[in-house]
Amino acid sequence: MDVILVKILAAFLALSQVATTPQAIKTEFVETRDQAEVVGLLRGGCAHMRKAFDIESIDLDGLIATALDDPQALTAEIKAFRGLNFGSLHLVYRQFCKNETVEPAPVDIGQVIAYYNKATADLPDHARLKGLKLSGTSTVLDATGGRFAEVFEADNRRVWVPLQDIPQHVQKAFVAAEDKRFHQHKGIDERGLIRAMVANLARPGRPQGGSTITQQVVKNLLVGDDLTYERKIREMILASRVEQTLSKNEILELYLNSIYLGRNSWGIELAARSYYGKPASELTLAEGATLAGLTKGPNFYSPDRHPERAQERLAYVLSRMQEDGAITQDAADQARRAALRLVAYDRSQRNSGFYFLDHINREAKSLPGVVALTASSATVRSTIHPQLQRAAETALQEGLARYELSTGRAQFHGAEANLGAAIQRIQADPNAPKAPSAWQQALQAARPPLYDVHWPSAVVVQKGGGDAIKIGLADGRVLPLNGANAAARRVLKLHDVVLVRVTEGKGARAELRVRPTVQGAVLVLENKNGRILAMAGGFSYPLSQINRTTQTQRQPGSAFKPFTYLAALNKGLQPNTLVRDEPITLPPLNKSSSTRERDYWTPKNYDSGSSGILTLRLALENSKNLVTAQLLSNAIDNDPGRSLARVCELAIEAQIYNDCVGYYPFVLGAQPVRLIDLAAFYAAVANEGYRPSPYAIESVEQGGKIAFRRKPELRALANGDRVAFVQLKSMLQGVLARGTARAVAHLSPYVAGKTGTSDDENDAWFVGFSNDVTIAVWVGYDNAEGKRRTLGGGQTGGKVALPIFTPVMDAVWANYAKKTPMSPPSPEAQRQLIALPIDLRSGTRVAVGSPGAITEYFRLDRTGGLTETQYNLVSEAEVATYIYREPGDGEYYGYPNGYGYGYGNRYGYDPRGYPPGYQYPGQQQYQNYWRRVNPFGGLFGDLGRRVDPRYQEYGVRERYPPQRVDPQFPFSERERY
Repeated sequence: MDVILVKILAAFLALSQVATTPQAIKTEFVETRDQAEVVGLLRGGCAHMRKAFDIESIDLDGLIATALDDPQALTAEIKAFRGLNFGSLHLVYRQFCKNETVEPAPVDIGQVIAYYNKATADLPDHARLKGLKLSGTSTVLDATGGRFAEVFEADNRRVWVPLQDIPQHVQKAFVAAEDKRFHQHKGIDERGLIRAMVANLARPGRPQGGSTITQQVVKNLLVGDDLTYERKIREMILASRVEQTLSKNEILELYLNSIYLGRNSWGIELAARSYYGKPASELTLAEGATLAGLTKGPNFYSPDRHPERAQERLAYVLSRMQEDGAITQDAADQARRAALRLVAYDRSQRNSGFYFLDHINREAKSLPGVVALTASSATVRSTIHPQLQRAAETALQEGLARYELSTGRAQFHGAEANLGAAIQRIQADPNAPKAPSAWQQALQAARPPLYDVHWPSAVVVQKGGGDAIKIGLADGRVLPLNGANAAARRVLKLHDVVLVRVTEGKGARAELRVRPTVQGAVLVLENKNGRILAMAGGFSYPLSQINRTTQTQRQPGSAFKPFTYLAALNKGLQPNTLVRDEPITLPPLNKSSSTRERDYWTPKNYDSGSSGILTLRLALENSKNLVTAQLLSNAIDNDPGRSLARVCELAIEAQIYNDCVGYYPFVLGAQPVRLIDLAAFYAAVANEGYRPSPYAIESVEQGGKIAFRRKPELRALANGDRVAFVQLKSMLQGVLARGTARAVAHLSPYVAGKTGTSDDENDAWFVGFSNDVTIAVWVGYDNAEGKRRTLGGGQTGGKVALPIFTPVMDAVWANYAKKTPMSPPSPEAQRQLIALPIDLRSGTRVAVGSPGAITEYFRLDRTGGLTETQYNLVSEAEVATYIYREPGDGEYYGYPNGYGYGYGNRYGYDPRGYPPGYQYPGQQQYQNYWRRVNPFGGLFGDLGRRVDPRYQEYGVRERYPPQRVDPQFPFSERERY
């Protein structure tokens, strides 16, 4: 059997029912029982169609006779009839239209039923079109009110407009162009089908479909546009049902808001704005008719590319309107002569802020009273600052690339694209401009795959002998390509597109950049209210749509330590409190008879060493793990479990976690966090304990009304203990001045922050804040099947994340807020504290102006008195007899009063940290002490050296214990940033 005939008869079965029994269309027949009924329906449909032929004054029998005389003359070039056997079709015509008995039967009705049943199975619900408002385009404004972006679903860039807002002459233009009998037919226009068939016979080429406006609505919104008989069957049945459910005006409204009209515009409203810079309500007859003419082919009849075709199509639509009596002859003539003033087509493509826009969509769904942004056309006032957004993305991309370059992990996997074919087309086009060059034109027109990466694209224009490669930039410059290894040079070929970093200046250079596999994230948050000013959720949105600022959790490492120090300060300890940086073992939280040795917790510092006794300030600045554990043991509470519970309470209160897992490594950042939540906590430190709720949407306007307006709120943490946060902020400034972020010590008057590195260097962090903003940076590899790839030995937050933070902070000062020193405590906090000079190393109070002194903030009690806590955790007597190992020299030096965190004699400093000749407090006591320890009197003498009992393990045989180098020690030979 002819398969095409089966499909044609199945489609005709649908058409017959729609035309003759639209109220009782059957979508399923039984093959063995209903064949006679199907034959009757087909014959009834043919009789109905013969009447339509008569109305159109077309001799159907003569047309068939002509086809039978020379079927190839008709079918050779007509796509609609390709593969059709006209002889079999004539037998079908005799059987169902002439009611003749044909033996053998040209078609098996059972197969027709089977095909029809399959096509009509699971039809979409046509009733959902009733009251449907199509997806729209929402406009996102930036923080200054400027247009930043549009949000819409794919192939749905539209602005919905009610039918009453579309002028009658525009409505009539579309009806005349697409469906002359729209107001008369019931979904299917038999006469239109006949005209289309005859037109196909007369004009071979692309076939006309004869679809009505109702059918186009069904195709666009319910069944899709597949070029199959199945789709056509479903379309006809649903069109008939839609006509019975919706009014003609409702169908026309859906149609005018759903059609594609070019310039990336769906629907009449957006098309009117795109082509003419006005709403649809203001379209003239000529403008409306021109848009109506685009429905047949927006590209073919484009007034931008083919103005002459657009003019011809306009004349056709106007003539059809005149024939239908919709306009007068004079109106048609005036419209033909009217000069169409098109606005420039804005082809600019956004290349920034894609992670932010994703976040906008998600946040909008959670707002009360706001419909999804793509469900209607809304105006969203966002918090984004475009300059900062671009700066954050640029800093992250360059920082990730430099990390992989510096560690030898950068791998070139191939060019971004090749412009060879495009260059050839330009060269072969006689109408193409001669300047600029073909490669430059091709490069300027190309859309890079990673369209949000802010390195310039370049094309290889010369690959000569040896390793010489020259690239061309979009501005026409040709530069040598640097930084390409041997593998890249072998792979690159002429007209390949690569990414480069251009160093401007007299000797401009282009350095190859490759896509890194390492990932990262940057968030810029306004402290006072939580506005998200910039958000980079990964290296490039086209490569990965996961937003690592909000959708992933990573171990924060030492970036979490401020919570433990906050708990200690909130308890009443002062920043100059002395604490042991010594090995410690904490018992299991739930000790029982079955407790094993491995259930005890014995943490280590980053370098596995220890520094003896030091202040809380220095411990935080230099990120001492052992001190953090010591604080659990006897500072926050005497019971480590209760101390841990207090830190958990603070973390939950700060909305870092919904639930806190009570295990010791938690205080060292072992429990993963979201970057945005950690940033909000650091903003709270900047605000003296008042946490903002991060947000990206200020207001949403939908339907001409304000659907939502943000009211920023701040939440007090730690019972509103401003003093604890002032002290913590000052200590975090010290992280930059002297600690793990000292690579940017010059920023310490203006910025405070903390580095973080998780176990095995899987995650690297830096979170820092100024008076105005908090910037959080994370770098690491994504999880791959549950396995994490380490960043490598020594790749700490100070070395990997901090270099990304710095240019973003500079961009804030250049584009958003002035660079100002860190603000002093607020008046509310000042009433509860006093600022006193102390010796940095010992924490002992000294005279104003003393060398080595810093200003420390001390909490006052309710009576205004100062509570000293310097020796709360370590007794003064113990400090006076402590023997301290000088880092880098392998020697131990005794010191009184906590002095001993020194720079070492090799740098010309006293072992307690004072410069030569400085008269430090307690100098006489120190010298007397040293004489008792070393009766031979040599400060650095070897003979008679006494060894503290705690270090007897070294014995006389090992006068110089093995050197342990603190990675955070300022003059360490192994610098870590």
